[in-house]
Formats: sequence, C-alpha cells, structure tokens
Amino acid sequence: MLDKILIGTYKDYLKKNLSKKRYNHSVNVANASAMLAERFAENKDKAYIAGLVHDTAKELPVEKQLELVLNSSLDVSEVETKSVPLFHSIAGAELIQTVFDIHDPEIIEAVRYHTVACKDMSKLSQIVYLADLISEDRDYKDVKKMRKYCEQSLEKGMLEALKFSISDSVKKENTIPCSTLEAYNDFILLDIKK
Repeated sequence: MLDKILIGTYKDYLKKNLSKKRYNHSVNVANASAMLAERFAENKDKAYIAGLVHDTAKELPVEKQLELVLNSSLDVSEVETKSVPLFHSIAGAELIQTVFDIHDPEIIEAVRYHTVACKDMSKLSQIVYLADLISEDRDYKDVKKMRKYCEQSLEKGMLEALKFSISDSVKKENTIPCSTLEAYNDFILLDIKK
C-alpha cells in the first residue's frame, strides 16, 4: 500500500519544481503506470512512484541536467551526452536518488529509460515507457491506437511505441541511441517468434 505521506512529499517537490502542465503530466503518467501494472501483474505501487517521478529533472536548467548526465554512475552513451531532449531521463534517475532517497534499482531504471528504452527492459520500465506515451494528457495523432496496443500486451505496445519513436526521430533528423535500437530488436524478435 502506498505511503500517502511519502507520495505527498514527492508531489510537493514536483509542484514546486515543475510547471503545472508538467506536474499534471507526471500525475497522469503515475495513474497510467498503476493501471498498466495492475493489468500486467506488476507492482502497482512501484509503477505509480516511477511514473510520478519520471520527469523530476525535466525542467531543470539544461546546464544542470548535463552536469548530472556527465557525472552519472549509470550507463550513458555518447549520443545521450549530446542530445538535450535525452538529458532529463538520466538526470532524473540521478536526482530521485538524492532528492527522494529512492534507491530501488527497478524504479531508477524505469526513470532512466523512460525516453530511450533499452535491451532486456524490465516489465516496470516497459510500463513507465508506455504510460508516458498513453497518459490521459497525451493527444498526438495516434494516441488512441497506441492505447489499444497497450491493452493487447506490453510487448505489442512496446513494439509499436518503438516503431513510432524511431520513425519520429528519423523524420526530425534526431539521433537514435543504440539502446533504443537494441530495445526495438528485442521486441521485433519476440514478435517474429509468435
């Protein structure tokens, strides 16, 4: 059962350090994470917490995010050190350890990979990755389709989400970290085996 006082502490910090829109998004991702966790037999409390804190570093100054990325003890690729939109997930995984005293490796991994995904993703990381894409506040063109994929299975949701992410990055001429391609390969191979 979630510790309401602890969640209140997290929410107070996020309200003070995120815009209202980003705070609402964080709560929506927490709710979507809990819903997916219940559907796919994962720890609902961990999913809620990881979803809630996934964007903790999103609105820090870019210089502070980069400092956290460059000093991270986590596995960080060179591509990620040069792509500003990717900083916040690594910075957030570092920040939640100091600000919230969260040291659960699954939660840290879920925050760290909620933007880029990775090979051999844990179920919790998949849930937070997908919840970020399908949360109630999302309104991009194919969001309803993405929500339907997530109802079918985590694997189907992840495969379609990664196709969407890679295609979008190519269209925008953005870099694609190797971890994203490795995640795609994992899920396409699972799909082929079916």
